[in-house]
Amino acid sequence: MIVVMKPGASQRQIDHIIERIEQLGLRSHVIVGTERTVIAALGEKRDGAKQALETGEGVEKVVPILAPFKMASTEVKQQRTEVKANGLSVGGKRIGVIAGPCSVESREQILEIAEIVREAGATGLRGGAFKPRTSPYSFQGLKEKGLQLLAEARAKTGLSVVTEVMAPEHIKMVAGYADVLQVGARNMQNYPLLEAVGESNLPVLLKRGPSATMEEFLLAAEYILKQGNTQVMLCERGIRTFEDHTRFTLPLATVPFLHQTTHLPVVVDPSHGTGKANLVATMARAAVAAGADGLMVEVHPDPEKALSDGFQALTPPAFRQMMAECRQIAAAIGREI
Repeated sequence: MIVVMKPGASQRQIDHIIERIEQLGLRSHVIVGTERTVIAALGEKRDGAKQALETGEGVEKVVPILAPFKMASTEVKQQRTEVKANGLSVGGKRIGVIAGPCSVESREQILEIAEIVREAGATGLRGGAFKPRTSPYSFQGLKEKGLQLLAEARAKTGLSVVTEVMAPEHIKMVAGYADVLQVGARNMQNYPLLEAVGESNLPVLLKRGPSATMEEFLLAAEYILKQGNTQVMLCERGIRTFEDHTRFTLPLATVPFLHQTTHLPVVVDPSHGTGKANLVATMARAAVAAGADGLMVEVHPDPEKALSDGFQALTPPAFRQMMAECRQIAAAIGREI
């Protein structure tokens, strides 16, 4: 449930309600708005809790949260969350673009592509140092060496580093180099990992699993939020269907649905969502038109020689053209890239 405080409620009254919530065996989460403060009371239902909180000094009303995902719901917070990580901002008027190769392959490759995507207007640099691959014989990433190269690219370009973390024991290492921790689609329901990134102080990019429903996706985000990390971005990267003309099916209705359901910003990945480079720019434009708060796009200096997913990576000229087209669409709907 949420406890809505009266306008002008004092800090003493707010602290008292927090104390009462915890005495009832619930967990409190304070959301300070422009006009009033709201306190979420989270946990298993307690008989009499609503009545006990309603009588508190400074309380305007107590409202049950109907959605199964409590902290992600617009019932708890109507003002949209804006996630910031150094130069990258996702969720405001400006659409954040995260671009780069699927994998960090070499120093020359990542430094070259970082300069290219920065000049084109991206503010985030993607690149996998640890690569979860379907086959154990495929390229698995450069691991910590890859992280070091990403950090070097950040130092040279100012881009925010977004990279995947695959296990709780890797978080400390990855956090030493990255600005955003990415939880990949295969790990969307890896609950120990979700809780661990929730305990970190870094923003998190959570990718939807290829077979996950919207409720499962938002409940995965809830694991992160419940640990106190409110800087969560939701990434639609396509789902598995019976279609075979694309690698996955990219359902862009996800964007407006999530905007109606949650306050968290929504990023779209048209590279994984289509799996075909010749479809990426079109779907990126469509994602911007649908209201996406961010784009995540694979770009490689020479896709034919990429060690992973070269078939869905844009060349630098194609990425520049995509950015120019997306800017026009963003301007038409009152946003910027």
